[in-house]
Amino acid sequence: MSRIDESRPFIPVRIAVLTVSDTRSLEDDKSGATLAARIEKAGHILVDRAIVTDDRDTIAGKVSDWAYSPDIEAIITTGGTGFTGRDVTPEALEPLFEKRMDGFSALFHRISYDKIGTSTIQSRATAGLMHQTFVFVLPGSPGACKDAWDGILEPQFDYRHMPCNFVEIMPRLDEHLRRGGGKSA
Repeated sequence: MSRIDESRPFIPVRIAVLTVSDTRSLEDDKSGATLAARIEKAGHILVDRAIVTDDRDTIAGKVSDWAYSPDIEAIITTGGTGFTGRDVTPEALEPLFEKRMDGFSALFHRISYDKIGTSTIQSRATAGLMHQTFVFVLPGSPGACKDAWDGILEPQFDYRHMPCNFVEIMPRLDEHLRRGGGKSA
């Protein structure tokens, strides 16, 4: 079972939040605001927050820019994971993943099922690594953002979370590259 090792220090992670929507602005973006508030409450650093339209190239461009920034270690997107014609976030980002994190989707759906039942099947939540940066693609509802953060991301972005967490592997994400060429925590 997981536990917190109080002898380990808390290490803040630098995170960016992207809302994908044709209709939202920063003032009425409840999902992005939910994530931003939880990130900061947990002690992490919200490096940037933006909104882009449901356009593959625009989504891919913004996330790629952030993934290549030395100031950002993780990116969380919200919106565009459904089945309607404008829902293209997974199509925009999955081809850019160097490694997929299939367990994220499985765990997200398990948690979501307990809250919304079979409606969870309408989400294509996904995650992966892009240029040694964690990228999480969440549905556009505040509830889904809460579930993903509270149930998966908050513990995994806590260096004290045992038996393992994302923070402790961040310095090794670039071990296939020349030393010093990637990001580190």
